[in-house]
Amino acid sequence: MRNLREPLEIAILIYPSVQMAAVLGLTDLLHFADRLTRKRMGDDIPVLRVSHVQPATVAWGIERSLDTIPGDTGTPAFIVIPPFLELPGAEGFSNHLVAWLRELHRRGTVLASVCGGTFLLAQTGLIGTGAATTHYSLVEEISQRFPDLDVDADQILIDNGTIISAGGFMAWMDLGLHLVERTLGPVAMLDTAKYLLIDPPRREQRFYQVFSPKVEHGDEAVLKTQSWLAEEPPRLVSTSEMASRSSLEIRTFTRRFLKATGLKPQEYCQHLRIARARELLSERQGSVQSVAWEVGYDDLGSFRSAFMKLTGLNPIDYRKRFGIG
Repeated sequence: MRNLREPLEIAILIYPSVQMAAVLGLTDLLHFADRLTRKRMGDDIPVLRVSHVQPATVAWGIERSLDTIPGDTGTPAFIVIPPFLELPGAEGFSNHLVAWLRELHRRGTVLASVCGGTFLLAQTGLIGTGAATTHYSLVEEISQRFPDLDVDADQILIDNGTIISAGGFMAWMDLGLHLVERTLGPVAMLDTAKYLLIDPPRREQRFYQVFSPKVEHGDEAVLKTQSWLAEEPPRLVSTSEMASRSSLEIRTFTRRFLKATGLKPQEYCQHLRIARARELLSERQGSVQSVAWEVGYDDLGSFRSAFMKLTGLNPIDYRKRFGIG
């Protein structure tokens, strides 16, 4: 553990179209982490330095518009790239901003992004062979712009050591608590989470994702089958039955269905059944077994396994977290 008498700087990047709610929320979270840690330790010396930064106009300097320990210089230990409110154009972010972040990373700064901030992180080229996450709705766009990027949108947070990414729009809370744990330890993180009444960072985006089938693909035969499946009660449907609805031969249907939807026919069917199960678990108080039967699972173990695979939670825990009653 580092010497807590040497305040460590966590800088929050201010850049065009930045989401200020995340900037201010992170600032407050880190402020409370610092205050609670000092109270627990019985010490008035700050343990965290929080700043709002952007590149200075001269060389690789840093301009701080907010600084809890003003006058101090040096390179931040962490720079957080918050979400943006507007997706940048095809040209991306400015070359100067990207080069500035690369230089700070070279000096030892850990770069961390939240939600769409991963676009800027990806533009630096520093993620390398590691995985990164972003908001699940941005996966297709970021994959098109950065085809070599390994995107894992199931995860809320991925820490590769010197590169960290957090996925959801509000995942700045998860990232903030994670940074507190990395810098001040697990006790400080839990104290901060408890004080702010937020969950510790152990969630996954899968908990919240709603299955949204791709229908803008232009393959009328596949769309015909998708429409039929949407009208059918959720159940196990064979690939041959789906193919017959499209008037295609099974092999041709399977190939075209995967190309159009990104899923194999049986995977797609399973997503539909689990999506309905999520609705039932959220809306009703009946047994998990009855939910399994209603979406076409005769074996409860198979249902639990499929549910866990797609949502990251078992059915009982899902109901506890998202049930209305």
